[in-house]
Parts: sequence; structure tokens; C-alpha cells
Amino acid sequence: MLSIRQLSKTYAGPRQRTVLRGIDLDLPGGHYVAVMGESGMGKSTLLNLIAGLDRPDAGTIAVDGVDLATLDDDALTVLRREKMGFVFQAFHVLPYLTVAQNVALPLSLIGTAGAEASARVDATLEAVALGDRASSMPRELSGGELQRVAIARALVHRPRLVLADEPTGNLDADSAFQVLALLRDQVKTNEAAGILVTHSLAAAATADRVLVLTRDGLAAK
Repeated sequence: MLSIRQLSKTYAGPRQRTVLRGIDLDLPGGHYVAVMGESGMGKSTLLNLIAGLDRPDAGTIAVDGVDLATLDDDALTVLRREKMGFVFQAFHVLPYLTVAQNVALPLSLIGTAGAEASARVDATLEAVALGDRASSMPRELSGGELQRVAIARALVHRPRLVLADEPTGNLDADSAFQVLALLRDQVKTNEAAGILVTHSLAAAATADRVLVLTRDGLAAK
């Protein structure tokens, strides 16, 4: 599902800095990995490159068999909409939309509407234990519930690749555990490939495999 070969990224400037060097990773559908590493090692940069939000200086990234280097900006946007789901530390839930309307946004972007969209939203909200909050406004939800809305929104269009960047950084321990278990279960259920970037050993332990990002690349922990 995701194949990375010899990926490198250097930021130019007065103090040129190489943040990624020789990264290799193969991630099949249904597999969920955690990426750890010290601050400044390039974890978020790696996610940005995988998402096509930035371009590498060397190496290749293929998502579902498509080499990102062959796509222009418009095609990358379409790929992100159709094939990827994102979960961030900040929930990015729109405050003026209901829970159901927030979750439906990715479906609107890919042209899924009507009864099919409603059914997908309902099923996904049930999967994240928010079936009774569809008409609620975000201000009525707890932090853990808001992150579950974000997970539902990331998964409602059945992406092939899920990227999560410190998704529990704003949650208490109990809410974080529930959210991480839910994220893992949903990645598995949808047979998506999943990458969790985290500083937390407890969060990383929920993944199938833990990788550590260093100056020399990715290595198993």
C-alpha cells in the first residue's frame, strides 16, 4: 500500500539541515506502525512527504502503486482526498457544523452524497461510539469525543492510508487510551495502512510495530 525507497530531505539556507536520509519503508494494508524519535528528527516532515504536501530531494514514495513524483499538485490533491485520511493533535473539527456534517466533509469532496453518504456517516459514527451525537455541535463534546469525530472524519471515505500525527497530545490518559484503541481497530477493520507519529511509548505500544527515526534512517525499536 505504501512503499518508500531511499527518501531524503534537506532544507537549504544559511544553516543547511538534512532531516531525512535514506528512508525505506513498506507498509501493506491492514498494518499499523508507530514512528518515534527525538524532536527535530523529521517525523512530521516524513508525514508531509508521504502526503505529498512537500517534495523529497531524493527517493520515491508510492501510495497504492502510484509514484507521487509523477503527479502534479492537482493530482496530488485528488489522491489525498480519495486515498488518505488524516488525524492531528489539534482536532480541526469545524465549530459551526454538527458532528455528522463534520464527518461528511470528505465524502462531499469526492462527490459522494445522498443516501450513500448518510449511510456511511451513520455507520462510521456508530463505529466510533458517537451514533447518538450526530446532531450535536462540537462545543457540546469532550476532548476525547472531538478526537473520535476527527477519526470518523478521517475514515468515513475508506482511505487506503491513514496518517496520525500525535493524535492524543491534547487528551487525558483515559481518553487517549480509548482513542488509540479505536484508531487501531478502525485501521484494521478498513484494511488501511496506518502510521502513528508519537512521542509516547504507551501510544506506540498500540501499533503492530514500532520504528525509531534517527539521522541514519528508520530502525525497529
